[in-house]
Amino acid sequence: MKLSIVMPVYNEVQYIERIVERVRSVAYPAGVSIELVIVDDCSKDGTRDKLSAIGELPDVKVLLHEKNTGKGGALHSGFAAATGDFVLVQDADLEYDPADIPRLLKPVLDGNADVVFGSRFMSGDSRRVLYFWHSIINRQLTNMCNVFTNLNLTDMEVCYKLVRRELLNRIKLKEKRFGFEPEVTIKLARLRPKPRFYEVGISYAGRTYAEGKKIGVKDGFRALWCILRYGIFG
Repeated sequence: MKLSIVMPVYNEVQYIERIVERVRSVAYPAGVSIELVIVDDCSKDGTRDKLSAIGELPDVKVLLHEKNTGKGGALHSGFAAATGDFVLVQDADLEYDPADIPRLLKPVLDGNADVVFGSRFMSGDSRRVLYFWHSIINRQLTNMCNVFTNLNLTDMEVCYKLVRRELLNRIKLKEKRFGFEPEVTIKLARLRPKPRFYEVGISYAGRTYAEGKKIGVKDGFRALWCILRYGIFG
């Protein structure tokens, strides 16, 4: 099985080398090969200088946006360039530990799943304790998404989403920023026959805003709008 790991990047000069090293050093299960597709969304902090060397590594593709389009826009480009049987989203900021990837792959390799979401609210190795209101809003958005999808997810907003590539090819994604999360969840759940969804507990080391966290209150409102838009109108 070939796994395409798609990594959207924006102003991550401090972390980009470390996250690439971590992804490439994972002990992947036997029979799993990877390609890492990095999409730089017009970084301005020197990230691109480091990506020049990273792009020379085997099994690494680097795509450069000349205009900032947002996380969703970067993922659209990465998905189009992916060639694996499955596609996994990996953020570049070290909040999500690539050591959890084999755990995400297990339901797929066991033949039980078409889509696997990580969950920061199920039992994982560790979770950094940060913002109370973030967790409350996340849970409410997840519950609303569950109403429209008839799923029982615990963490719809999670970065770690592992999806069979042929399923991604069957849906048309529009959201360019953080509205990607509810949009892709709802559209995958609406496919027929319905994909087999699994969740796996993961570790989480969230950043503070001082450390570079990018998602904010307006993104929560956008996610709510997207749940209503795609949940009601498709």
